[in-house]
Amino acid sequence: MAIKKNQVSGEDQVDEYMAILDHPYKAEIEKLRSIIINANSKLAERIKWNAPSFYYVKDFAAFNLRAKGFIQIIFIFYDGNMIEDSTLLQGNWKDRREARFYGLENIETKKTVLEQFINNWIALTEQTNNN
Repeated sequence: MAIKKNQVSGEDQVDEYMAILDHPYKAEIEKLRSIIINANSKLAERIKWNAPSFYYVKDFAAFNLRAKGFIQIIFIFYDGNMIEDSTLLQGNWKDRREARFYGLENIETKKTVLEQFINNWIALTEQTNNN
């Protein structure tokens, strides 16, 4: 008889990852993780692309922990639908944008914009899936 391994939830998986993460911006990563996951209860998290990532129906965002001098989050867009927000987003790729955070104070400054962006992305995703 095959023995099933205990499935670790996405949140538990990220908790385990964060417990052993050695990163100069660990406090900032934890703060951003909390803001993102609490901005909308529809979001879930997991480890993907070797970093904490978030999804709702589709992949939404992932940390890029290799960036130097800031925390980088890559936000993913689908079907040509893009939310433009120059106060938060950077880059000009067809399917993604990035946000950079330069410390806890910078995160706090951008918190409301980030929360609004997350909810706009979820609304866009729901609208796209309902059409």
